[in-house]
Amino acid sequence: MAKSPNKTQKTEASVKGFLNSLEDEQQRNDCLQLLSLMESITGSEAKMWGESIVGFGDYHYKYASGREGDFFLTGFSPRKANLSIYIMPGFDSYADQLEKLGKHKLGRSCLYVKKLDDVDRKILDEVVADSVNEMNRRYNF
Repeated sequence: MAKSPNKTQKTEASVKGFLNSLEDEQQRNDCLQLLSLMESITGSEAKMWGESIVGFGDYHYKYASGREGDFFLTGFSPRKANLSIYIMPGFDSYADQLEKLGKHKLGRSCLYVKKLDDVDRKILDEVVADSVNEMNRRYNF
């Protein structure tokens, strides 16, 4: 049985072009701040993943089922309702930090915020840095 590739793939599209095309000024400014933060934490250049995700770094995974692929270590995506910030290890280890973060919602690996002014930036920086360190530990970088 042929395995289908991940739906979300790294592209050669321009990150700056994508971010500069955002109509909402608050969202565009927040994304530029996240761009700077995540480049600093990962030491990686931002890349577009699909049409609307900005990702940093990458890793190769392989599940026991045999499915394998590549994905980014951390990233973000400006959505209509909020900013999605990707915390790839999930949130099991971040309960104390999330309590202090400010206004947010959680998905499996997504931290949803309306705008960066709604959260404590120091705590957000810590969560992103800790998640990247965890991914590096898991994948032996």
